[in-house]
Amino acid sequence: MELFKRNKAATAVLTVLACVGVGAWIYQLMGGLAVTGMSNGVSWGAYITMFMFFVGLSAGGLIVASSASVFHIKAFKQVAMPAVILSTVCICLAGMFVLIDLGGIQRVWRIVTGPNPASPLVWDICVITCYLVINILYLHFMRKGAERAVAMVSRFALPCAILVHSVTAWIFGLQIAKEGWFSAIMAPIFVASAMDSGLALLLIVLSALNASGRFKTPKELIASLAGLLATCIAVDAYFIFCEVLTMGYPGAAGAETLALMVTGPTAPFFWFEVIGGLLVPFCVLVFAKNRAKTGLVVGASVLVVAGVLCKRVWLLLTSFIGQNVAGAPGVMTADGWAMAGSYAPTLVEVTIIVGVVSVGALGFMALASKLLQPAAEEETVPAATSRTSAPELEFDPQVA
Repeated sequence: MELFKRNKAATAVLTVLACVGVGAWIYQLMGGLAVTGMSNGVSWGAYITMFMFFVGLSAGGLIVASSASVFHIKAFKQVAMPAVILSTVCICLAGMFVLIDLGGIQRVWRIVTGPNPASPLVWDICVITCYLVINILYLHFMRKGAERAVAMVSRFALPCAILVHSVTAWIFGLQIAKEGWFSAIMAPIFVASAMDSGLALLLIVLSALNASGRFKTPKELIASLAGLLATCIAVDAYFIFCEVLTMGYPGAAGAETLALMVTGPTAPFFWFEVIGGLLVPFCVLVFAKNRAKTGLVVGASVLVVAGVLCKRVWLLLTSFIGQNVAGAPGVMTADGWAMAGSYAPTLVEVTIIVGVVSVGALGFMALASKLLQPAAEEETVPAATSRTSAPELEFDPQVA
């Protein structure tokens, strides 16, 4: 395949990392989750963090692609194929992290034989399965050039993309025992961060494809998507501000959890997201002259993706810092068994995560090589065609 041939060194490195990751996973299967940093006190760790992260990256890509048909944004059709490829790869990686977190792959059958319909975890499995099917159908119909079928699938893809991250958020937002998770706006927070992180990753990938010569995206469209990214960043920041204000207002019940967020062990992740993942990228992308510079757009996009990853870390782990019930760690009290714990990912977890991401990169390269139209073919389109498509951009990159 072309991308593999052009990037032999990167392909070799990714293949080695993927193989090492598989080896680490086999080691985990043999030793159980005891080889990870998780415990009874902190039952979710790096794997669930990456699950949340990749679900968001996937949802953002599909929202951009489906908007082309649902809202008739014709300019977005140019990047619909790479967006859906990226979405498909990311949702597959998210599912892989769930299976890895089970500890034993032999437990998968329990999802079918013993589901709890009242559990948000079951809802999430159902929605993610439907979401993956929609992605596959989307790719199939786009490859066949079936415009009507693509338009029909898009009408299901857009709400499903929003729903898949909303249901993931409800896994946490409906947990009344965890003060840092229990929130009515947890779903909007997740969807907003999915939009900015997914769009940021799409911009990074489009720029990389431009550099490789495999797929060309007009600079005007890159600038337009960067303007949309600035808007998504602002919405994400607004929801975070609302949540922080509600938790920190005098007399509010969430003051202790907020103190842990801003000054506790997860504070570096919180402040990096606020400053590096929201404030700095917004200040860069809010100006049209900066959006016209691909290097600045890519740099801001990298910060956004890193910021959302940090958000997943502090959002998940802050609520594990406190005891699950009142009382000292490991002591039976009148309120029940108290359990508190600490967490840091082990080398096994890090190796598996790197391996899974490497598999995703190889998968994207394979699908892109097979499904994306080569840049040489795109250059045969008359220049007048690209000029006439400029007014169809949703955002004018020349407007500050």
